[in-house]
Amino acid sequence: MARRKDGVLDDLLGIAKMLPWWSDVGIALITYFWLHNVASNEVALAVQPGKMGEFLGSQMSKTFATIGQYLLPFVFSLGAVLSFFDRKKREHLLSETKQRGKQNVLLDMSWREFEMLVGEVFRQRGFTVVEIGGNGPDGGVDLVLKKNGETHLVQCKQWKAYKVGVEVVRELYGVMAAKGAVSGYVVTSGVYTNEAKAFANGRNIELIDGSKLTQMIQGVKLSNPITTNIVNVAKNEVTCPKCGSAMVKRNARRGANNAGQAFFGCS
Repeated sequence: MARRKDGVLDDLLGIAKMLPWWSDVGIALITYFWLHNVASNEVALAVQPGKMGEFLGSQMSKTFATIGQYLLPFVFSLGAVLSFFDRKKREHLLSETKQRGKQNVLLDMSWREFEMLVGEVFRQRGFTVVEIGGNGPDGGVDLVLKKNGETHLVQCKQWKAYKVGVEVVRELYGVMAAKGAVSGYVVTSGVYTNEAKAFANGRNIELIDGSKLTQMIQGVKLSNPITTNIVNVAKNEVTCPKCGSAMVKRNARRGANNAGQAFFGCS
């Protein structure tokens, strides 16, 4: 699903959020200096017959530039801030899921978190990821991947109650042909029907179920993983950062300086 856009500025902000933050900063600077230069130019009064259209066009350009020289840089600067924190949120979500290491963690997510997680997994695998949501005209496609000049499409199905059927896979295959995508992925937190698996067999479609997605997450090498233990405040438990199991309090038996000292160990 994707939220409804309310106007041009909302569309621009949505585009800015999808771009890397440093790209937004560059666009903000370029648009400011370009539009500021246009806004600073004087518009000559139309004194010759037949020049009124040219005069009005120049005047409209100057008016747009006068407003846009501040508005567009503001939008892209805001987009840079949102993009930066959005990226950090995705990295944190992937790192936390990797540490918990259990498939049922995927089932506890919202559909939006699941889509963000899948996008970050592919981003860590070297793809450029554009999130478009599944509510548009592209047949339920949630992510568009780019790598080596080739396009790949992804549908995310965070379904808890039932299997992903062949209709979803057929739909993606049709969009792949229309968009010229070289491959497609259907990613779910659950499983697939036998009909869906049979249809994908022999086609450039990979079906990634919850178990395989968990393996892909565990295979990601994070540059800034979360190193602190996860504490369950309600149960007063410390969770192992590697496997997600509860840690228990123990006493060291060896070591001249450590004997008798309490520590937490994985159960």
